[in-house]
Amino acid sequence: MSLDTALMPFQFPFMQNAFLIAVIVAVPTALLSCFLVLKGWALMGDAVSHAVLPGVVLAWIAGIPLIVGAFAAGMVCALSTGFLSHNSRVKRDTVMGVVFSGMFGVGIVLYTAITTDQHLDHILFGNMLGVGTDDLLTAGAISLAVTVVLALKWKDFLLHAFDPAQAQASGLATGLLHYGLLVILSLTIVATLSSVGIILAVGLLIAPGAIAFLWVRSFGAMMLVAVGVTIIAMVAGTYLSFFIDSAPAPTIILVLTGVFVVAFVRRELLTRAASRRTVTAQA
Repeated sequence: MSLDTALMPFQFPFMQNAFLIAVIVAVPTALLSCFLVLKGWALMGDAVSHAVLPGVVLAWIAGIPLIVGAFAAGMVCALSTGFLSHNSRVKRDTVMGVVFSGMFGVGIVLYTAITTDQHLDHILFGNMLGVGTDDLLTAGAISLAVTVVLALKWKDFLLHAFDPAQAQASGLATGLLHYGLLVILSLTIVATLSSVGIILAVGLLIAPGAIAFLWVRSFGAMMLVAVGVTIIAMVAGTYLSFFIDSAPAPTIILVLTGVFVVAFVRRELLTRAASRRTVTAQA
């Protein structure tokens, strides 16, 4: 491959915007994924990402920005899940499954019942090649706010994730941390709405944290590794999609999946090698 061919993706404005939105959403999704993985909230990310669809459709009907409806629907899903799980015998994961599938079904019914020029595949799977200045500014503002909050309060969120009782005993506002993380989750999904879409957003909210968890042992290093891996995967997936003529968002998810497999195999090999050394030392 010649140098001109290798640099070709960077010569088109739509690809430049795609690379830019990829880097913008990489940081907050990577940081948030670390907390979701440690807290066991992977399904919550899936639930909220699917549940924003009715909010998007209702926002279009009302003539308000789609991100407003998406954020409102995400918060309804998160708060409803918390309320139902705390006031019933049904476990949280079951409640989340019922709530997000129900809201996603409502969104599909609403979408098919109205006439709109909005393409459902763009809402569901994103449209990185079609993002404009407004999308970049919106995603940038949300990503910056989420990144700043997580960077400043990561120790508080970490303590709350590991031991809520200890966090409360230490004087932390556990209720604020809990619902604050839900707000951050909804905002992050809104930031990714125009790029990777509703369905694939869950990949960015789980895979980076899972990869970093397999790679390092300290949480600070985990966040750094998650951010680095996500930025590389986002840029690489977008770049690769140009040459294989595929959509950038699913290509990015495939890259992250491949990295996860490599990290998993590496961890298994290291674990088995350590076990063999232990057995040899005891013999």
